[in-house]
Amino acid sequence: MKKLICFVAAFTMAALSCVSVKAQGPQPKTELRPDTTVLIYPAGVPAEKSNKIIAPEYTLPNGNIGNIVEPRMDLYFPEEPNGQMVVVCPGGGYMIVSSFNEGIYCAEWLLNQGITVCVVKYRLPNGHWEVPLDDVQEAFRYCRAHAEEWGISKIGVMGFSAGGHLAASATTLFTDSVTRPDFSVLFYPVVSMDWSITHKGTRENLLGPDSQWYGKPSQLADLVEHYSIENQVKSKTPPVFIVHCTDDPSVPVENSIRLYSALVEKGIPVEFHVFPTGKHGWGFNAEKYVGEGNDKFAAHRQLFYPLLSDWLKSQR
Repeated sequence: MKKLICFVAAFTMAALSCVSVKAQGPQPKTELRPDTTVLIYPAGVPAEKSNKIIAPEYTLPNGNIGNIVEPRMDLYFPEEPNGQMVVVCPGGGYMIVSSFNEGIYCAEWLLNQGITVCVVKYRLPNGHWEVPLDDVQEAFRYCRAHAEEWGISKIGVMGFSAGGHLAASATTLFTDSVTRPDFSVLFYPVVSMDWSITHKGTRENLLGPDSQWYGKPSQLADLVEHYSIENQVKSKTPPVFIVHCTDDPSVPVENSIRLYSALVEKGIPVEFHVFPTGKHGWGFNAEKYVGEGNDKFAAHRQLFYPLLSDWLKSQR
């Protein structure tokens, strides 16, 4: 059983009891396990930050986790760290967290690059739009507080699909130098809340269905503007790496195109790769995890991995 460390959000060292790790559920197709799991709110989620989910957490056989009410971070430390760390935001439409494909399998690849990894199992918004970003920013505060201890000089963020929206939010909506990522990697991200290109489930799970905003169109419009990340790029936005597939049936590539254009307009360094095929959700679900012939992105991995590896090296 892995050691569980408590995290005090304001970095105080008050004595708090740690919560035991829950019994193991479905297991990934890798022997890798977190070195440490850290609760983001060891004393319990503050009432004002609640996502109002009361149903029990569950994990499906593919590693998708739903009803997360106890957010946490899985930490992985490479044998030969290169000074970089990545905070990973798995996707799942803000309905579940894809903890295998876009979590531990991603961590395994990053560790092989010498990168320290923090996979955030963040709470789902359930219409409480600030909740996921609150959790990720708390993760950044924790990792920054331990960076010197771990030999970390740069901390970036990586996200997939709705987790790409969360990572893009962290990239642009940071509150200070502690919560600002040093670099950002976005896989087939949901970027815009514009109905013409957004992912329906992601928007509705984040902001709630439009019907709940009846009679309050200006409030909804303000939220749509705020969480359409192409509108939030600023001069201090860090460098970004984006990858998407033209045939993505779930999140139109126009999402990434809009973000790329906004980054270029603001003079932010950006590398953008569009592959012709691969559809959606391919993440790090390589054939060794899903079986030969089942990797939708198999035709491009041999090219893609060196591109990502080289870009990450350029951000050290």
